[in-house]
Amino acid sequence: MPPFFDTETLFRDRVDAGQRLAKRLESYCNASPVVFAIPRGGVPVGAEIARGLGAELDVVVARKLGAPFHAELAIGAVTADGERFLNQDIISQLQIDDAYLERITKEQGEEASRREQLFRGGRPPVDIKGRTALLVDDGLATGATMRAAARSLRKREPGRLVVAVPVGSPEACRALLNDADEVICLAQPDPFYAIGLYYEHFEQVEDAEVLRLLEQPALARS
Repeated sequence: MPPFFDTETLFRDRVDAGQRLAKRLESYCNASPVVFAIPRGGVPVGAEIARGLGAELDVVVARKLGAPFHAELAIGAVTADGERFLNQDIISQLQIDDAYLERITKEQGEEASRREQLFRGGRPPVDIKGRTALLVDDGLATGATMRAAARSLRKREPGRLVVAVPVGSPEACRALLNDADEVICLAQPDPFYAIGLYYEHFEQVEDAEVLRLLEQPALARS
């Protein structure tokens, strides 16, 4: 860890984070919840929550929209069904034009659709009308992908939409209240650094691991 980052390790790994978050979400155990994880890092967290609550596990794929010449800077995000969130402040500061926004939205939207089809493996989306949807990731930095995902799920008319993450920036958690009924975050360090710094082990999650977790009958289907 770089010496100039004064951070505290909060979680052993994503499994540990998911188990601890599941305990915090126990009040939803009897609400017929559906856990929606954002691949790839959110799926191991979501799998533990689904296991702990006896809930179904599904995915909602959201892809970051990167800034021109700085792909890691999120100016927004788009989901497989075309729902989009844009960070208008950054877009205005960088003077990003509509042509770029439409092009990158189309590119990342198509990739989100491809990946969602891959991860679902032919299973239809879970019907959540009137039910509780728990939207999960391994952390919130800017919150762009989570906000796009929340807006996508909102269109499916859940009875209650809850965002649940192990760790997140205070700003992102506050912003998510515009898109979710509730935001549950176990830790909100301030100042907030990269999500991985709050985990002892934060290895990249591979597609094969996502597929393995989603294909477990007890989690993928009730």
